[in-house]
Amino acid sequence: MRLLYSALSPFARKVRVLALEKGLSERIALETIAPYQDESLRALNPLNKAPTLVLDDGEAVYDSGVICDYLDGLSEPRLIPATQPERHRALTLEAAADGMGDAALLVVRERMRPEAEHRQDVFERQLKAIGAALDLFEKAELSTARFAIAEIAVAAQLAYLDARKVVDWRVGRPMLAAWFEVVSRRGSMIASDASAT
Repeated sequence: MRLLYSALSPFARKVRVLALEKGLSERIALETIAPYQDESLRALNPLNKAPTLVLDDGEAVYDSGVICDYLDGLSEPRLIPATQPERHRALTLEAAADGMGDAALLVVRERMRPEAEHRQDVFERQLKAIGAALDLFEKAELSTARFAIAEIAVAAQLAYLDARKVVDWRVGRPMLAAWFEVVSRRGSMIASDASAT
């Protein structure tokens, strides 16, 4: 299998962490790609987005959540719960983390524009979404013992907030900050840290 990815993408990191946690990383060749710019990606993924997983038979699997679901089905232990209510709770937290990541990307892109062209409404709307998601995670009682899809997704996005200096998310969120301090030392988080290379 080949994972086409952007090194700083929190969505690609989520996939990489899950693969590392499941012991599948040796089966996946990593290939960096410039999403939205490299047209060779569009032949595999019409949205031209990374990450995209290319299976051995050439089939493309895309969207980080779908890739994680595919990889999770390849071996035990399962990191996406199979039964309700644990399944929908974990996937809802994953969705909140991914949504926070989408908002963070919009903040980063807006900051890249010339300062005179910054749209304050974009900052306000996206930072409000990020803050609400962070408040949700503060109360979510995330596990340090079990590092499954919800925890992986949240950790990848928090690391992105730090790497891009999107917001000082630790202020007023002591439980989330303490949790992240522990999980950021996991082998899978260290091995997937693009900012450390």
